[in-house]
Formats: sequence, C-alpha cells, structure tokens
Amino acid sequence: MVDSTFLAQLTSEATAAGVQQFVVGAVVQSQDEVLLLRRPADDFVGGLWELPSGKVEPGEALDAALVREVKEETGLDVSIIGYYLGSFDYTSGSDKASRQFNFAVDVAAAKPVVLQEHDVYQWAKLDGELPVTDAVKTVLKAYAETRQGD
Repeated sequence: MVDSTFLAQLTSEATAAGVQQFVVGAVVQSQDEVLLLRRPADDFVGGLWELPSGKVEPGEALDAALVREVKEETGLDVSIIGYYLGSFDYTSGSDKASRQFNFAVDVAAAKPVVLQEHDVYQWAKLDGELPVTDAVKTVLKAYAETRQGD
C-alpha cells in the first residue's frame, strides 16, 4: 500500500486549500489498456467517461477508499496500489469543492467487470483519442509516463 504519511500530507494540503470533499480515482490497467466507465445519462455529468472513482467516507484513509470504490464500481479486487498520479479539483453535483486523488492500481483479475453505478465500460488503449475530460487525460498521461520508467 501507499505510505500513510504521504496520504496524510495529501489530505492535509487539500484541507488547507479549502477542499470540502475528497475523491479517489483508479487507473486500472490490463494488457496495455485502461478501464473507463461511463456515467448514466440521468446522472450528474451524465454520459461522461471517467476512471473508477468515488467519495472518501469521513475518517476513511485514501488507500482504503480506493480499494473499496474500485470494488463497488467494478467488482474488481485491487491487489496493489502503485504510483500516485496527481489530483484535480472540481465542483461536485452537491456544489462542494472536491479534489480527486488518482492512483495506478493492479487488480487480481480484470474480469468480470460488474457495474453498479455506470451504464457501460470499456478497456481503452492509451495511444488513441480517449473520450475523457482534460483532467483525466492529464492523469492518464502521468500514468503512461510512469509505465515508460518500468
């Protein structure tokens, strides 16, 4: 797992910056593709493709939230939390200043993907044009750069 001191530093800095809601996001990779999920049309920012992600519960550590959210949204079990890939800020559907902390993760098995909150998923190659926001593109670029170093 990720160093708890580092995670505490991330949350402390976010709190000092006025962030009201913490969110974790996972870059799940399998066979040189990453998992993207599409939000249902009737949801906040419906139709948006995104990483598996979700809110951190009060008192919950970022790494524990990441494992829980990947399981809840995809049915997949995180086996390793790898690199921290940066964060981005946005305003949530409930109008809260939110920060999404993103990590590369490995899963025990990439199948089956069982969706609970999204309507479609896709495994996407990083070398193509991805249907995600600029913020997620930046996270995926950071992920691609860490992979080159491996």
